Amino acid sequence: MSIHCVLVALMLVLTFDGQVHSGEIIGGHQAVKHSRPYMVLLVKHQPNGLTEHCGGFLLNEDFVMTAAHCQAESYDVLLGLHDFFNRSGIQNVSVAKPFLHPKYDDKVFTNDIMLLKLSSKVKINHNVKPIPLTDKDDATPKSCIVCGWGQTARNNGYMSRILMEVNVTLTAECAEHHAYCSEGDAGPGTGDSGGPLVCDGKAYGLVSASIMHKDKPVYKYTKIPDCRHWIDEIMKRNRKP
Repeated sequence: MSIHCVLVALMLVLTFDGQVHSGEIIGGHQAVKHSRPYMVLLVKHQPNGLTEHCGGFLLNEDFVMTAAHCQAESYDVLLGLHDFFNRSGIQNVSVAKPFLHPKYDDKVFTNDIMLLKLSSKVKINHNVKPIPLTDKDDATPKSCIVCGWGQTARNNGYMSRILMEVNVTLTAECAEHHAYCSEGDAGPGTGDSGGPLVCDGKAYGLVSASIMHKDKPVYKYTKIPDCRHWIDEIMKRNRKP
């Protein structure tokens, strides 16, 4: 697999209008309700009036992490969500300021990571909790989980109304490019960009892009340990007292 293959961003123009499937994330299954309290759905508002969606995850009461290619004019950050059509008890917070990684490359999706400073503090409860980030000293497990409300079958154009999850097995191909990779038919779908790659209860990466290799999809996840210094500095300088 060559990293110089054309990368296809997992986040396309999708909406919840019309038919909505609640099947598989692509080879996955429905998450137990509120078992992933760190998960965030980003409703993106673009200058042309178009609404798009990305995934994300809560780092603390002030910050959410997502992919850099999920940039938008403004956002609604939905926390504590399980079923898109059941908004009871969810928190809806706007974004005060986005922080794009300074070395993000939108052509090959390196350093595809962004921090969103929230306009008000999140209320931590049973359904809304941050997830810890891995450190460079942590060994990389092979078995991880990816979650999201993204496309449930390739090229069907519909997102899931229910939070889905799928187990993925990491390979070594992307290590030198500040990324992890998994491959095969099971993995994140279109619209899952920015969601966390969770291993051993920590966020090790986030959904970035995919390529086709020998007629099989290969999924790329931005490697969080390689960005920890930048992440920690941004949050330290911009957290509210």
